Amino acid sequence: MARFFKPTKRTVSDTKHKEVTVTRLDHMGAGIAHLDRKPVFIPGLLPDERALVQLTESKKQYARAKVIKRLSDSPERITPQCPVYDQCGGCNLQHLSHSAQIAAKQQSLGELITKFALAGETATADVLTQDQPVTGESWQYRRSARFSLKIESEKTLTFGFRKEQSKAIVDITDCPVLARPLNALLLPLRELLSRLQGRRNLGHVELVEADNGPVVLIRHIKPFSDPDMTQIQQFADKHHVMLFLAPDTEQWVQISGEAPYYEVEGMKLNFSPKDFIQVNRLVNEQMVAQALSWLDIQPEDRVLDLFCGLGNFSLPLAASAREVVGVEGVEPMVQRASENAARNQLTNAAFYQGNLEDGIASFSWAKEGFDKVLLDPARAGAAGVMAQVAALSPSRILYVSCNPATLARDSQVLLQQGYQLQRLGMLDMFPHTGHLESMALFTRA
Repeated sequence: MARFFKPTKRTVSDTKHKEVTVTRLDHMGAGIAHLDRKPVFIPGLLPDERALVQLTESKKQYARAKVIKRLSDSPERITPQCPVYDQCGGCNLQHLSHSAQIAAKQQSLGELITKFALAGETATADVLTQDQPVTGESWQYRRSARFSLKIESEKTLTFGFRKEQSKAIVDITDCPVLARPLNALLLPLRELLSRLQGRRNLGHVELVEADNGPVVLIRHIKPFSDPDMTQIQQFADKHHVMLFLAPDTEQWVQISGEAPYYEVEGMKLNFSPKDFIQVNRLVNEQMVAQALSWLDIQPEDRVLDLFCGLGNFSLPLAASAREVVGVEGVEPMVQRASENAARNQLTNAAFYQGNLEDGIASFSWAKEGFDKVLLDPARAGAAGVMAQVAALSPSRILYVSCNPATLARDSQVLLQQGYQLQRLGMLDMFPHTGHLESMALFTRA
């Protein structure tokens, strides 16, 4: 579900500057200090740093603040590479060394799992020993991005990312975390859009780096004129891009290039520019390989892949298992996953659309049962299906998470049903941001 920023008024009675010392980072990268024993969340500060801050929000259980003046620096503080880092809402940890980012995320993951999932459990220290983090390149890793557009005057186009919690757009000419082929398109794409007669009808632009070249999707609210279409086509030909036009949010038409795809574990997955794919190619490849290893897929295994998307995990699983069933709530994704299985000549992978909240046992594909289960839900987690997954009684359950808080919450169900947390690891999918991807393996006791 799309989430839109809606400003709300926050009243803070105490606006005096206060000196604080940060003790640690929260799981989204904000510094945590304490005032009168109440935690105060302060973006931009690092552990052991002192600063003068001003409260921006004060609740009974916590407060938020902004930095007025930093009084001391952490040895892990570095100079951000991005010239608009202090304005752009895309990254929030470029001021922290990459190695320290990884360590902080591992610490946060361990603390959340211990506090909310293992509370009251008789888990040993060995259970919480994390695997080595899965890492890739820390710069130029992002293979998809969405750019906002705004016509400031008759000839001036603002092209960039939204500021954090704001509708304002930060003008971008270079992005250090964006994949190199996409970064190279920013200036020529800006020039193209600025020349169009119908530039006031532009919505946004989405860029994706497919394995067979760059993809550009242009959202527009009215049809382009013939002269504009000629310029757009010339741009696509000159820069060898797969170009899509989107007259509304649900439709798009390809006007140039072949079908985009990416490869993982020897499988070729076609996708549309509006489909979700993992933004970090190198980490995704390692993540899928680790999932196969942790699940220990055997030739006789029947495997269930919930929230399967295009088949990012399902297709590699099918190469080793007897049968794989992928379930996804979005029908077009189910169709593409089925088509991808056929393209890769996999006859033992079947995909179904289903509302998992209705109960897994009611679906025909669940009658035979499963030996292994993999879940890769969105940030909201999979609270509605955890008890049903446990009821299937698979020998191994692998949970891939983009939100450690919902992972910790959902893990409680499995632990209460007799499963043990066997392995836990952090995936560095989003360097220089507070987003934390992780993987947890549960085995039946």
